[in-house]
Amino acid sequence: MTTTASHHLSPAFPGRAPWGTANKLRAWQQGALDRYIQNQPRDFLAVATPGAGKTTFALTLASWLLHHHVVQQVTVVAPTEHLKKQWAEAAARIGIRLDPEYSAGPLSKDYHGVAVTYAGVGVRPMLHRNRCEQRKTLVILDEIHHAGDSKSWGEACLEAFDPATRRLALTGTPFRSDTNPIPFVTYEEGNDGIRRSSADYTYGYGNALGDGVVRPVIFLSYSGNMRWRTKAGDEIAARLGEPMTKDAISQAWRTALDPRGDWMPNVLRAADQRLTEVRKGIPDAGGLVIASDQDSARAYAKLLREITGTKATVVLSDDTGASKRIDEFSEDGSRWMVAVRMVSEGVDVPRLAVGVYATTISTPLFFAQAVGRFVRSRRRGETASVFLPTIPYLLGFANEMEVERDHVLDKPKKQGEEDPYAESEKEMDEANKQEDEDTGEEEQMSFEALESDAVFDRVLYDGAEFGMQAHPGSEEEQDYLGIPGLLEPDQVQMLLQKRQSRQIAHSRRKPDAEADLLELPADRRPVVSHKELLELRKSLNTMVGAYVHQTGKPHGVIHTELRRVCGGPPSAEATAGQLRERIKKVQEWATRMR
Repeated sequence: MTTTASHHLSPAFPGRAPWGTANKLRAWQQGALDRYIQNQPRDFLAVATPGAGKTTFALTLASWLLHHHVVQQVTVVAPTEHLKKQWAEAAARIGIRLDPEYSAGPLSKDYHGVAVTYAGVGVRPMLHRNRCEQRKTLVILDEIHHAGDSKSWGEACLEAFDPATRRLALTGTPFRSDTNPIPFVTYEEGNDGIRRSSADYTYGYGNALGDGVVRPVIFLSYSGNMRWRTKAGDEIAARLGEPMTKDAISQAWRTALDPRGDWMPNVLRAADQRLTEVRKGIPDAGGLVIASDQDSARAYAKLLREITGTKATVVLSDDTGASKRIDEFSEDGSRWMVAVRMVSEGVDVPRLAVGVYATTISTPLFFAQAVGRFVRSRRRGETASVFLPTIPYLLGFANEMEVERDHVLDKPKKQGEEDPYAESEKEMDEANKQEDEDTGEEEQMSFEALESDAVFDRVLYDGAEFGMQAHPGSEEEQDYLGIPGLLEPDQVQMLLQKRQSRQIAHSRRKPDAEADLLELPADRRPVVSHKELLELRKSLNTMVGAYVHQTGKPHGVIHTELRRVCGGPPSAEATAGQLRERIKKVQEWATRMR
């Protein structure tokens, strides 16, 4: 039996393959295929990073199995309606005809099989079991972790595909964080007694980056001051990236993403500047904003129109025309698309090169899927840029892009230890819902976003951090936004180091008294904890209270006068230096009155 499975494939397949691979399988695809043909397993799990070409591998294998009469038909199970249709279109390009509209009854002889969703299998498992029993079937389970999205889906997959002749499971992202076994996945016990999923072939992001199959990702992180009012009526101010409670992080994050504040417009403007730079080397490069809900998506699209002067494509997950709009955006060369949730796995647009992560979903699985939309390479030197709020979870995920994770059963939980992935399942279930129905989250965490601003924070690349804080529109920020869109990975690293050195040198030339604290290099920035900031604010309020008794003026009037004389934002957002200066000034006023 030959291991060259592309015996009747079109030289152009896959039509949108990266540079140099259009007429042959990539090394990892051929390696995985060779291993499969050598072992002839009933179950095979292939883990390959998003953009590496799992679809091409799976369909080439399906073609081989059909050609050698190992199977007589193919069933593809995909997470979404859009992906189901994408599978059918990709299969058609190599002569495998799949019916993406199949619902019941006998299949036309014109087809080699069907493409269905996990939800569809969950509704009628016995229908698919009967099909597997009647003819030798290859089942391709795309993003197999979805078989664990609900107990009923997992049970339905087991019932439906237990009789299948061959089962090929695919995944491109970290597995779920729960401890429920995933159907047709093998688990092996390690020396620590913990069972972990065992892949038959793994091709991670690090390997794919080295092979030029995927793009390197530059993460641009933005901080800023947030102010909001809680359900109890308390006004709270905080800075993204400062130590905060979990609830405060969540509310500060949502305040940043509020389209009525200044954070989102500034970040969208920066992202559009970045897209303009990238399009100098990649003329059809597109941008994608990943939104949390429909209202935000529409508001972001409106902001983008004001910024760019052109209309953005809006894709909503419960919209019947979503697939058509995605396909049109794939081909029309326009600048921006805004999508809700389904983008994690529902969008395959190779020209996407700039992203804005404007959702509060904080799971490693969703983050990896979202970033996976931008890493598909088409030619050497393309880079991807993703804009993030300075949220610890997200920065951690960005720094761990090359970490390969297995699905862990029997997960030990140390007392008092907080597992960053422990609460991901509820969020992941929400993220993968097909409709944008009201989840009740707003009522549970009721608060009112009051104002926000944006500050360029840092660049994360290849596990390292570059740059330091700067104001939007500043020369320092423009330096990083202007990095060319066509660079080799080592050139990206070298350029970031040069930009950082230039920024530090520029800042050091300023006297400390003149330099904005935000633009001071890290080695000259005072280290102030959140607790120390609270103490300084408390001390200032005490001094102002004492001065109120001396003058009879209201608190607000005194605070406003201090801001006018000393400069800076409201005290809840002021830096430690600004707070100390105001304390000193109010002490000076009080002394004069004695």
